[in-house]
Amino acid sequence: QVQLVESGGGLVQPGGSLRLSCLASGTNISIYALNWYRQAPGKQREFVAAIGRGGATIYADSVKGRFTDSGHNAKNTMYLQMNSRKPEDTANYYCQLDESKAGTYWGQGIQVTVSS
Repeated sequence: QVQLVESGGGLVQPGGSLRLSCLASGTNISIYALNWYRQAPGKQREFVAAIGRGGATIYADSVKGRFTDSGHNAKNTMYLQMNSRKPEDTANYYCQLDESKAGTYWGQGIQVTVSS
């Protein structure tokens, strides 16, 4: 059974940095595209960042230049580095694994709040 567990969320001041981690179990994440989404209160879940198996990255315009999807390491963990945080970045953040044959899997989400 594939499970994804996010960590690293919390409260950060505007302009600050935070790194989210997503630990996968039950599968080898190197075969997947590694994606991040977020959902703010009262809004739909939106795409944040993605990194393909070949290393190509895509970012939402709202986070481009501030966030980095840094892929995964040997510990089966993926990361999202978030710099220059803004209050509008406040949301629940979700990691996602996606591969056409292996399937799509979501983490349970983790809260990130940007506030002074």
